[in-house]
Amino acid sequence: MKRAMLEVLPREAPGLTQDEIREAVIAHLPDDLYPQGATAGWWAKTVQLDLEAKGTVVREATRPLRWHQV
Repeated sequence: MKRAMLEVLPREAPGLTQDEIREAVIAHLPDDLYPQGATAGWWAKTVQLDLEAKGTVVREATRPLRWHQV
């Protein structure tokens, strides 16, 4: 999921919304771990929070919220 997330997130603003991230990562996930994108939304959110805490991605102060890589 981390690899997929970093592939889809842009390096500059405007970033992607949570819904856009969830949809975009599905194409980059292995089918044996995420059959037809099952649980991808939950995993995308947890990885997004982890990457944000580590300073790898930034949350933009917009509505809806958007994220991009640092």
